[in-house]
Amino acid sequence: MSERAREGSGSSEGRRGRAWWTRARRGPRPGWPRRIAIAVALIVVVPVLAAAVALRVAYTGDIKDGTRTRGMDAVWMGHAWVDGRKDDADLAAFARRIEGTGITDLYVHAGPLEHDGTLPAGRYPDAGRLIAAVHRTMPGVRVDAWLGDVLATESPDGLRLTSAATRDAVVASARQVLDAGFDGVHFDLEPLHSGDQDFLRLLDRLHALTAARGAPLSVAAAQIDPLPSLHAAAGALTGHPKWWSQAYFGQVARRVDQIAVMSYDTAMPLESLYGGYVAQQTALALAATPRSTELLMGLPFYREEDMSHHGYAETPAAAIHGVRLALGRNDVHRKRFGVGLYVDFAATDSDWAAYRKGWGAAQD
Repeated sequence: MSERAREGSGSSEGRRGRAWWTRARRGPRPGWPRRIAIAVALIVVVPVLAAAVALRVAYTGDIKDGTRTRGMDAVWMGHAWVDGRKDDADLAAFARRIEGTGITDLYVHAGPLEHDGTLPAGRYPDAGRLIAAVHRTMPGVRVDAWLGDVLATESPDGLRLTSAATRDAVVASARQVLDAGFDGVHFDLEPLHSGDQDFLRLLDRLHALTAARGAPLSVAAAQIDPLPSLHAAAGALTGHPKWWSQAYFGQVARRVDQIAVMSYDTAMPLESLYGGYVAQQTALALAATPRSTELLMGLPFYREEDMSHHGYAETPAAAIHGVRLALGRNDVHRKRFGVGLYVDFAATDSDWAAYRKGWGAAQD
């Protein structure tokens, strides 16, 4: 054995030398804070990247024939239609706007409800004129009273579904708008957490009322968990669960005549990712909704720029493309299906053009 070999094999200097040479080749070892930071980054970044790839893939593929309007579309409409700000000329222009499309339901804002569930009749003074004019000029189009309120689920103020008296008042408000001549009732109560049993109890009573009147009961629904139990994780981390479980979505859908998914405000940064997300939501909703219930997917007819909504990404064209992809893949022959346009007073000509071109014209 050489002198160098003997030094390297037994002496402390040799052992230290080997350790130094090994470290020099490998580079400096990260300390624990850095290791933790790398681990956290991997835990967060890798799933996000995987989800983005999955959504981008969901946005690819061929559009199948027959994935156009079934004549069961809806549009959310502002309060100006029932408080006197809109007149017959406005209605005539709107009739021309939707002529030849599949729009058959107008969700006209007649609320909001009071926090105790009541609805002052003075909130919709021009409703009778509007309903009569729509029936006269747009045969087959229903005027549904859009009622809603903020729920006291994430703050101390708001409507409390836990109160039996409040639920009684909400049912009475639905009866009130039907007595006023509305063709149906559309409810949008938010933020409504997944699994809320009081909401299901309310829907059972509301549906008994509307069915006896031959009127449709419609609800706006939260998005469905894109990953299992994501609503629970979001609720634990932020206090705002946002999504519903697919099972709870199905429980709601079985209690109504029409359910409209609010498939916007997704925080998606790219049009392709948003369209893929809508395709995913459409597939989840199709699987959970009974064929006897009309399923509508919401389209964003508005522009905002904040953490939850990027107008350049959440476009009607991307949403329609995603809807058609999912419909073709999952249930191309489903009849009770449509889209909901949110909202008339923020819509642009390009929004309406995208709807007509992509979805709202006659079937292929």
